Amino acid sequence: KKNTMGKPRGIRAGRKLRNLRREERWADKGYKKAHLGTALKANPFGGASHAKGIVLEKIGIEAKQPNSAIRKCVRVQLIKNGKRIAAFVPRDGCLNFVEENDEVLIAGFGRKGHAVGDIPGVRFKVVKVSR
Repeated sequence: KKNTMGKPRGIRAGRKLRNLRREERWADKGYKKAHLGTALKANPFGGASHAKGIVLEKIGIEAKQPNSAIRKCVRVQLIKNGKRIAAFVPRDGCLNFVEENDEVLIAGFGRKGHAVGDIPGVRFKVVKVSR
């Protein structure tokens, strides 16, 4: 029976199989993100899990449809590279603990660099406030 399509199945086809697998891996989104290095350059944290920043202003971001709310966020300038990001302030009334020019610790929001829920464009959250 002749193998017209598909992978080689011969006893000495190991190198060919390995090379094909290596080429096809680039179609995998996660592999490409990890190995190209462009995602790391675009990441404001530069590969770190947390980052410190200075609060520039408090902002209210409108929730996406069908929800109607103003999500309390802060505009933060990171200390390590000067990039400005928006960070969500979680829990009820916690925006009252944050003032402008405070130093805050920022972490990711939990979806590997994507915005969460109904808050558009916000990929980070405040985890600690130090005056």
